[in-house]
Amino acid sequence: MAGGTPINRQWIIALKDGTIAIDWSDNLFQDVRTGDFIAVNEADVSHHVLNEELDWLVRIGRVDSYSRQTVWFASLPERPQRTLD
Repeated sequence: MAGGTPINRQWIIALKDGTIAIDWSDNLFQDVRTGDFIAVNEADVSHHVLNEELDWLVRIGRVDSYSRQTVWFASLPERPQRTLD
């Protein structure tokens, strides 16, 4: 069984500058290499993540494993949440 946080592969994108990010919706993206939350314009998106890019993320320890549909991330900072006042 794969470990880590499972993310559907359709939400993982590559930007034109080479950054690989998770699209958390609501215009919130996370750089999977650094864990930083970043601003992304639609024009910045290049393609959905490729196997070669995921292989690189496995080699650097950011991804535990992946399948055709799911990517298991080794560790991701928590998504910022608005608190109720």
